[in-house]
Amino acid sequence: MTQFRDVFPHAVREIENTWIPMPDGIRLAARIWLPSDADTVPVPAVLEFIPYRKRDGMARRDEMMHPWFAGHGYAAIRVDLRGAGDSEGVLDDEYCPQEQEDGLAVIDWISRQPWCSGALGMIGISWGGFNALQIAARRPPALKAIVTVGSTDDRYADDVHTMGGAQLSANFTWAQTFFSDLTRPPDPAIVGERWRKMWMERLENQTFFIERWLAHPTRDSYWKHGSVCEDYGRIECAVLAVGGWADSYTNAVPRLLRNLAAPRRGIIGPWGHDYPHTAIPGPAIGFLQECLRWWEHWLKGKQTDAMQEPLLRVHLQRDLSTAPDHAHRDGEWIGVDDLGPHAPGVWHLGDAGLTSKPQSASSRLVATPQTLGWTAGEWCAYGACADQPADQAVEDGQSVCFDMAPLGEPVEILGAPVVRLRLSSSSDRGTVIVRLNEVDEAGRSARITYGVLDLRHRDGFETAVPLRPGEPVEVSVRLCDIAYRFRPGARIRVAISNTYWPTVWPEGEPVALTLHTEGSVLELPLLDRAAVSTRPVVFAPAEASRPAPRTTLRQGEMQRRLHRDFIGGEEMQEVVVDDGVQRIDAHGLEIGRRCVERYFARPGDPQSPRIEADWTMTLRRGDWGIRTETRSTMRRQGAGYAVDCHVTAFEGERLVFERRHSTST
Repeated sequence: MTQFRDVFPHAVREIENTWIPMPDGIRLAARIWLPSDADTVPVPAVLEFIPYRKRDGMARRDEMMHPWFAGHGYAAIRVDLRGAGDSEGVLDDEYCPQEQEDGLAVIDWISRQPWCSGALGMIGISWGGFNALQIAARRPPALKAIVTVGSTDDRYADDVHTMGGAQLSANFTWAQTFFSDLTRPPDPAIVGERWRKMWMERLENQTFFIERWLAHPTRDSYWKHGSVCEDYGRIECAVLAVGGWADSYTNAVPRLLRNLAAPRRGIIGPWGHDYPHTAIPGPAIGFLQECLRWWEHWLKGKQTDAMQEPLLRVHLQRDLSTAPDHAHRDGEWIGVDDLGPHAPGVWHLGDAGLTSKPQSASSRLVATPQTLGWTAGEWCAYGACADQPADQAVEDGQSVCFDMAPLGEPVEILGAPVVRLRLSSSSDRGTVIVRLNEVDEAGRSARITYGVLDLRHRDGFETAVPLRPGEPVEVSVRLCDIAYRFRPGARIRVAISNTYWPTVWPEGEPVALTLHTEGSVLELPLLDRAAVSTRPVVFAPAEASRPAPRTTLRQGEMQRRLHRDFIGGEEMQEVVVDDGVQRIDAHGLEIGRRCVERYFARPGDPQSPRIEADWTMTLRRGDWGIRTETRSTMRRQGAGYAVDCHVTAFEGERLVFERRHSTST
């Protein structure tokens, strides 16, 4: 459990808001925490540069981290991106060139302040982790080190948009979530009477980002922009890369460690998409202390032992729960300097399951229902609202499965399993999903990792090459990186399907795959215990600075339900994430967020999958209040998609703005 601290080596003063001018005249809003004597004793700075509203949206999380840094001798700066929160302008897209230019200008401004020593670090999770890498690749002289958490080096292949070239449903729900977030105005207490003009400018000019994303179905220059994997050599500052096994942004950590020439270290724990000092599932760690060691070494030049740690410190999990809402994962911390690739253990697929020796050739039909996948959890799990994978046993029963015999001894893996398959399709297209599961003696099946491949991208993501119906192709499905210890008595299972809704959009037509077992194998990245550091991996207890008090005005709720119409055949999963309403006591702003997502499908109808997403956002202080509502849908339309978003904005109860965004492919 995270312990709050109120006393630090340095007294802390806060600048609630200051304006950072951009070269084009736009001003960005910043919240700053400083050691009280920083004006006379300048200190290095730590920047977090994100669009998530420093005044309310991420205020509590900011208050748990940035005052802690300031209390340990750093200037901590939280800046809202252009067009978000209290900053001026309009946010055009995620990770756009303007964002990087703004980031460079922000770093230059910070480095010239009297309280700054001239040395900077960047930190961020998700969006902030992305742009920390992207801005590091621009090499601003003052930027000496970054901490990137829950991010990626590859915007096409390893982000919310596609997986293995297949369209993720999270592409739509993330677009809807962020669009809804941007419909809110800045705080009048910060920007004054111009809040309404700024609000209307945002509403009138805001793009529904998925329209742009769907226009780029392959890995073209749009996705290459901001993907630092295009040239790892551009990054020269020190990089601490952090991920969590329950998160969807973990594969980049080993890639960064293998490919960067800059000083780097990595940590992967059991966490969801959150900072490791507060993340679920636990155990949480003293993440802020890890950051401090990193900053002390690279920003102050102190001889800490930050670079004496193993290249990767990783949580080797075991006995993974099949409950979708577990708060803790068992395992052990190990340190590894050699990430391989090591020689894999190879098992052959066949009628006898998974065996160490090749088997007689056979074939299996893979034609799974459109509704297979309800137990997958969220593509990007936060550890809340039962968003982790549940028991896979029912869906295993609908899939084509290959099992090992019960293990006589543990099998430990670290890295990315690969399943090599020989497949043919009834169509010119097809998608294959491979899950690697651990099955216990009672038949419970835990998903350890999984992978997806749109077979048209079997030779890469820059082009989509149609299949020839009935003609076998050999493909490699790379599963997500994992560290896991399969226990004696359990069985290792490979489960193969060609649908996985709602994680992946299914093909818009009936497709059946034929799996030819000859030459089809599972390759497991076996952990070489000889490569494991004998030095124990130990973290300090999780701690944070105490956030400002809030008053709960309405309790929220979180729900995840599956509904099935036994007469009409339609199935629907409903997810409710309601934050309730809270008042931030320091300045009286009352904030409310409620989201309802519904995913629909019929087992035998590939045109039936669709998503409805409804968001309601509220801000209120005294007699002033606003509400925005967004109602969006995405559905299959032939081989493409149809997307519709309707946004309304209210001042008090008066409708002041209404707009509809529609697109189809």
